[in-house]
Amino acid sequence: MVNPLNHQCLLSNLIHLHSSIHFRQFAYLGCVYFSSRPNLSSALSANPHQEKHPNLVFTICDILSNQSIPWQKSNQLKALSPKIKPHHVAKIIDTYRLSTDSVLQFFYWVSKRHFYKHDVSCFVAMLNRLLFDKNFGPADHVRILMIKASKNEEEMRWVLGFLNGISKNDFGYSLYSFNTLLIQLGKYGMVQAAEDVYKEILSSGIETSLLTFNTMINILCKKGKIQEAELVLSRMYQSEISPDVFTYTSMILGHCRNRRLDKAYEVFDRMLKDGIDPNSVTYTTLINGLCNEGQVDEALDILDEMIEKGIEPTVYTYTIPITALCDVGCVKEAIDLVVNMKRRGCVPNAQTYTALFSGLAGSNQLELAIGLYHKMLKEGLVPTIVTYNALLNELCEAGKLDVALTVFRWMEGHGYSPNTETFNAVIKGFCMVQNMEKSMVLFQEMLNGGPPPTKVTYNTLINGYLQQHSLNNALRLFDMMKGNGCDPDEWTYAILVSGLCKGGKLELASNLFEDMMKHGLNPNQVNYTTLIDGLSKNGKIDAALALLKRMQDTGCNPNVETYNAVLNGLSKGDMLSEAKKLHDKLLESGLLPNVITYSTLIDGLCKNHRTDLALKIFHEMEKRSCMPNLYTYSSLIHGLCLEAQADEAEVLFEEMETKGLTPDLVIYTSLIDGFVKVGRLNDAFLLLHRMINAGCQPNYRTYSVLVKGLQRECHLLEEKVAAQHETVYSCISDEKDVRIEQFFSLLDRMSEYGCEPSFNTYTILVMGLCKEGKSYEADQLVNHMKEKGLTPNNAVLCSLIGSYCKNLRVNSALDIFNSLIISGFTPPLSIYRALICTLCKTGRGKEAEALFKSMLERQWNIDEIVWSVLIDGLIKEGEADVCINFLHVMNSKNSNFSYQTHMNLARELSKFGISMDKKSSR
Repeated sequence: MVNPLNHQCLLSNLIHLHSSIHFRQFAYLGCVYFSSRPNLSSALSANPHQEKHPNLVFTICDILSNQSIPWQKSNQLKALSPKIKPHHVAKIIDTYRLSTDSVLQFFYWVSKRHFYKHDVSCFVAMLNRLLFDKNFGPADHVRILMIKASKNEEEMRWVLGFLNGISKNDFGYSLYSFNTLLIQLGKYGMVQAAEDVYKEILSSGIETSLLTFNTMINILCKKGKIQEAELVLSRMYQSEISPDVFTYTSMILGHCRNRRLDKAYEVFDRMLKDGIDPNSVTYTTLINGLCNEGQVDEALDILDEMIEKGIEPTVYTYTIPITALCDVGCVKEAIDLVVNMKRRGCVPNAQTYTALFSGLAGSNQLELAIGLYHKMLKEGLVPTIVTYNALLNELCEAGKLDVALTVFRWMEGHGYSPNTETFNAVIKGFCMVQNMEKSMVLFQEMLNGGPPPTKVTYNTLINGYLQQHSLNNALRLFDMMKGNGCDPDEWTYAILVSGLCKGGKLELASNLFEDMMKHGLNPNQVNYTTLIDGLSKNGKIDAALALLKRMQDTGCNPNVETYNAVLNGLSKGDMLSEAKKLHDKLLESGLLPNVITYSTLIDGLCKNHRTDLALKIFHEMEKRSCMPNLYTYSSLIHGLCLEAQADEAEVLFEEMETKGLTPDLVIYTSLIDGFVKVGRLNDAFLLLHRMINAGCQPNYRTYSVLVKGLQRECHLLEEKVAAQHETVYSCISDEKDVRIEQFFSLLDRMSEYGCEPSFNTYTILVMGLCKEGKSYEADQLVNHMKEKGLTPNNAVLCSLIGSYCKNLRVNSALDIFNSLIISGFTPPLSIYRALICTLCKTGRGKEAEALFKSMLERQWNIDEIVWSVLIDGLIKEGEADVCINFLHVMNSKNSNFSYQTHMNLARELSKFGISMDKKSSR
């Protein structure tokens, strides 16, 4: 017997039938192995209370038992046949009114109807009936059909257990049924079960065939179990059965799976010596193995050899190297191969196009990829979900999110059900551009009947919130993740601990680290290094060193990055002797310091005003052939500028360019700041001109540094004029006018140096001023911008709304908000929150409620509304009563949120002595 698979022996529950005199169960002596899994047990039961056609079984039985008219010709049966379900068939099989032969013929007849498919219960009923009558020949055929009908591994395990239970002495497996069973087990990768069946075949005394051995060898080789396959091959030789092309190809596959191409070629050579001609599958297997090892050129040589020998490659044969070429960026070569493929009459399929999409998009030829997609549709090829996922992934990576969302919605409207990977790709795309609101809307679609979110989904969203510095929402999503039964993994904890450390929440980060271990997750290098880095950067050196020791004690070896994190903290804290000791430990552990190690030390020393020592390390690393990178130069230039050594910083700046390193925003801004500090404002503006010409966009800090220089210049002028006239002189009297005049002066001076202020210049300045709450200056710049014929974009207008709200200029904020709504733009939740809270502060509660109601009419994630508007907005501003009122509004509109959000909200309201019911949570 084949070993049973731990199923319960519950013959009495196998088929639920009406307790009627018309039916009886045809039990066969022996155990029936029944699965406790709900979906299988439901397939084996039919609830009479849910019967849609209670008389259907009796009617069909009457037709089948009518001796005057052959039932096969019955028009009534044909009319009833679309209503027949598997549980009806199981009951019909079990009726004693019908002969076994009639039941068997009906069993075959109904299985050929295009609308019908037997389930497990039908096969069980038919086998029990046949075995009851000891009709073993047809029973073996039904057994084979049952094996072939298994839809997945779970069902196959159940079927195997059941068949083991009924395979007694009189009903042993035939060679045909054994081979069918092996093939099906191989289909689902059930290696252990297949090995058990193979042993049963050998012990049964049945003479094995070439198919038996080939199937078993193939099953083992697919999993790389080459030694076990060689034992089967040896037994094959003992049985005087010669291997064929399928045997050799399977062995080649096994060696390829084990990444032993030398052994695969040995089998290939032996095959030729034995006079066995390779076929297209043999060559394709070798080509696949070579491509997996990155040997694409050798794979293409094999393809040419194959063609020379008159063996036509299949579309799969071509697609393998096409995919490999695209993966290594050789898109032109991949396209050439597609052209050759078509010339030989081999038409590309959806997988071929999918590979090209990824390759073209990855080489910044996204437009060509989209064109190829349309060409694919014109050629009548139906894209698979994999094709769409590849296209969406590349669109999102390229930042073409509007196009990606259009394709996504098109899929939904044309019969394609986006899977988890589809949702994850688009969610990741929106997270990359920090549009968390659209990401969360897609997330809610997943929760509301879509594919269930995975760890990847939650991790992507949590990381997205952390990139926006929204620690609260990241932690709320973490709670939701756990509440929804999705266990966080090491990556979840790593990104959360990192985000909390960057936000200065060290205690919470440490608690989360401990929580991780309480839940059975062992911290890895990334987890330890993340927390050690956070502690070091926040000056908690003792805690970082203690955690480093704990890491080593638990057997988790630190890597260079771990040591670098602690070295950075030690050097910033001017703990140079401790840094030297740790550096020595790094060497003793067999690790070599890298450019990051040296740069970390240099950065810490520079921030501690020890550029003299930093320069010594800089020259030492060059002597050790460790070439400085951009970060090394950035740290040194910044440090020198902090110490007003702009000349030395300028020398380093020119040196790095000669070494092929392109200065970035930080380096340009540091040197501009250095020039300003020593009064070289002219050089600062010349460097700004050079920066813009190099394609490096200045940020608000860059411009602020220059404004600071202009302000200093103005003060010097004031002092000079005052000294000449022996009086007090001031450029402008009003403080606000002083600030705005300085920004206008910046714009004029930029023009003088050939840096004509652009749309981006105004945008950066306005948004920077808004962030500081300087709405007056922002207003003046926007007016100046409009005078230049430049129109503020939505981002600028949203920044203005936020700034107006900070200064309680609610009418001005509402004017811009309404103009945005009229234009068709939906402002982010943060703008709604700012407006609603400001309206409440200024005693305009009714308007706040009206705005909240209009917000609910738009597409949002309901949980995020509660987080952003109610908790982080109203409750934070002390408007708990308004929050309760808004909850009633949400309730009236069936805007339900999660249980975890309900608990968060209840906890916050309880601080005001307010309790809430659970009506709004889902």
